[in-house]
Amino acid sequence: MRHEVRFSGFGGQGIILAAVILGRAAVMYDNKYAVQTQVYGPEARGGASMSAVIIDDEPILYPKVATPDIYVIMSQEGFEKYGAAACGEAEMLLDNTLVHSRPACRYIEIPATREARETLGRDIVANIIMLGALVAATGVVSRTSIEKAILDSVPKGTESLNIKAMKRGFELAEVESNR
Repeated sequence: MRHEVRFSGFGGQGIILAAVILGRAAVMYDNKYAVQTQVYGPEARGGASMSAVIIDDEPILYPKVATPDIYVIMSQEGFEKYGAAACGEAEMLLDNTLVHSRPACRYIEIPATREARETLGRDIVANIIMLGALVAATGVVSRTSIEKAILDSVPKGTESLNIKAMKRGFELAEVESNR
């Protein structure tokens, strides 16, 4: 099954890292094909950034996301620039700590930045909370594969914090999905 996932937020939130981790999980641990692309402005820190991942059971012939079916939006500017047009069958996970608009498609509100700050004490893991929520809500890759990919990708010494963030994302998505 093919999924086109678009991540958006502002520079410094780990938008590109989240997409790289998702692609790694798909390719290395779920035996799927994946391709990742990214876009960010010259103001890398603070400006809107976007990264996309295509995951498929078949080889991917064109690397650009044409019609995302899953969005992960972590800032208001990211929503306005890369998520506002989402509609129809698309599904969106949005960080309701920083995103105040709501899309025309199905969406799940995940307070990732608030949880990273208040529960885990580090804003920097909000992206990992969103990855956990993404996997729990969509099943785009397995929970085991995302955990392994996170452990492969995060700086040494931060593994425990990042796994806690991922598991918090699982929990938040499960709570929201049951509402």
